[in-house]
Amino acid sequence: MKKKIILWITILLIAFKINAQENHLILMHPTQYNLDLFTYLIDQEIIKIDNLQVTGVYHSNETYDYSQSLQFIEQNSYSYIKLKKVSEEITPEKLYQVNNCSALFQELFKNSNGILFFGGPDLPPAIYGESMHLLTKVTDPFRHYFEASFLFHLLGGSQDSDFNTLLEGNPNYTVYAFCLGMQTMNIATGGTLYQDIPTEIYDLSYVEDILSLETNSQHRNYNNNLSMDSTLFAGNFHEISIINSTSLTGDYSDNLQPVVYSNHHQAIEKLGQNLEVIATSTDGKIIEAITHKKYPNVVGIQFHPEGKYLHNPEIKHRKNNQDQLTAGKNLLTETNSYRFHLKFWELFSKRIESFKKDNN
Repeated sequence: MKKKIILWITILLIAFKINAQENHLILMHPTQYNLDLFTYLIDQEIIKIDNLQVTGVYHSNETYDYSQSLQFIEQNSYSYIKLKKVSEEITPEKLYQVNNCSALFQELFKNSNGILFFGGPDLPPAIYGESMHLLTKVTDPFRHYFEASFLFHLLGGSQDSDFNTLLEGNPNYTVYAFCLGMQTMNIATGGTLYQDIPTEIYDLSYVEDILSLETNSQHRNYNNNLSMDSTLFAGNFHEISIINSTSLTGDYSDNLQPVVYSNHHQAIEKLGQNLEVIATSTDGKIIEAITHKKYPNVVGIQFHPEGKYLHNPEIKHRKNNQDQLTAGKNLLTETNSYRFHLKFWELFSKRIESFKKDNN
């Protein structure tokens, strides 16, 4: 009888340990702004991940002052979020090979369920083999070096097709990348970028000509070039065309032309190794979403699904001085697009929770 009791206690303890298993997510470039966006999605239960632990990872040579992030975490008692500063040397000549950060990348990968790359400024064209366009502006090169090298280690690329990628060891690991993040994913796997959409794709050089395009062909709000009005959206709401919704929203496919929010002037030109297109702009000129041919939980999107202004109806902006102030959530709801965004985050949450680390 005593042996049976001990056996049942052992079984219950094992079951409790399994149920209480931490789901560990890495956030790259964990600025106060990005942490505010992410924790809002958690607090509003748009992202639902049990036993979540987050590590915000950044390089010591980035330009941002991460004491602001630490202060944000402490003031809001987000005990599930930790910050990790990386000081290993990273140089543009050794991004796509074993380097001083390789062991760290391996450690982070081994101890996490997934990773999220946020938006940001222009990439240095030299790290994808091109000269710099007059309208390209690089402000944080070490962030780009660090993130490009990490993505190469995760996914590999045409720079070295025989490289032993981290995801080869666990192909169901989750990698999500937004805006700059998707562009970095593309160049890290050997792709290239259009450095300015209006001049290189639409052959336009003047703001007024860009604003005369239909709204679905505008990928940021160029009214800001003509106005000092602080109530204007930085980006633009526009439709996209989804080719394959499975990687974005799972079984949900009720709206294959949802409205999204974009704020960028660069875009994918040549696709990186093993990447495939799953969504484009409605005119077919801009790649809006990609996934990986070998690793099913790798997703890059050119638009932004994370902004508080998409989910909080109290936050209102407008596109130009003549428009009424409007909440982004209302715009998405009116176009039957808000559910697309919820389903996007639902699938992300499921992927993080369902991942099993090899060392468990």
